[in-house]
Amino acid sequence: MATTETTWESLQEEIERPPLTPSQVAWRRFRRHKMALVGVGILILMLLYVTVGALIFSEEDANYADLTINLSPPSWEHPFGTDYIGRDILARTIYGGQISIMIGLFAVVVALVVGVLVGAIAGYYGGVIDSILMRFTEAVFNIPPLLLLILVSRFFGSKLPNFHILGRTFSGSVIIIIANLGLTSWMGLARIVRANFLSLKEQEFVTAARSIGARNRSIIFEHILPNTIAPITVAATLGVAGAIIGEAYVSFLGMGVQPPTATWGNMLDQAYHHLRTEPWMWFFPGMLILLLVLGINFVGDGLRDALDPRALAETE
Repeated sequence: MATTETTWESLQEEIERPPLTPSQVAWRRFRRHKMALVGVGILILMLLYVTVGALIFSEEDANYADLTINLSPPSWEHPFGTDYIGRDILARTIYGGQISIMIGLFAVVVALVVGVLVGAIAGYYGGVIDSILMRFTEAVFNIPPLLLLILVSRFFGSKLPNFHILGRTFSGSVIIIIANLGLTSWMGLARIVRANFLSLKEQEFVTAARSIGARNRSIIFEHILPNTIAPITVAATLGVAGAIIGEAYVSFLGMGVQPPTATWGNMLDQAYHHLRTEPWMWFFPGMLILLLVLGINFVGDGLRDALDPRALAETE
């Protein structure tokens, strides 16, 4: 009898419990994704590394050269060793990591602005506007991004002067790299946004908004765009990893961020002639890039599964 009462009470509590919102369902699914949690842990450690480390080492420590200890292997005094002009690699990975992460984030912001605008306008208006914008998107997509990155970096990378923010000195090439990476990576995002707009613009809530006299701008940015946040979030997260790899690749070719600004990418470039004899010069920045990209990809995979509309519908 007691068991029956307990079962009935549990059933009553289950019935009375308010249904989970889509965001609560997504969060619950994300927490169950083990690799996504591993990715979150990696990203937290990376952020602590580049922020707390900056409290221990100054930018002067990262740029201070001492030829008497150049190419020193890892030791208690220099845990990551020193580079070819005696700079501390640990300090440089801390400040270089800040720039690499900043480039990845701002490049994705540029790609988001362009991709969302192109995709939203093409998907909402359709017709000739859609055809023109999609042909333009395909044309840009067919241009090898690496070739464009190399050409622009080669001709404009050293044209901009250094600038100062919050007491730090940045090479003007940082702006060139951010613009390059952002303007060569928005096409996939535009296609995703367009596909979502094509399906959502025929929904009842859009028809209702039109019937009460809402302007096209309001319908696009206040009604349809918020319903495309899930795929945009996933694409943006994975885009950060792509931008960081892109910066590292171009910098490794010597056409990326220029001194005095350090990045993990140009640290690999500087280690090129010491691959066998001084492996610590490339090992530490290389491992940091690998860990950061893995962490971002794990989180991106978790977000993709958590925000999958089909999975959310099944859970509900």
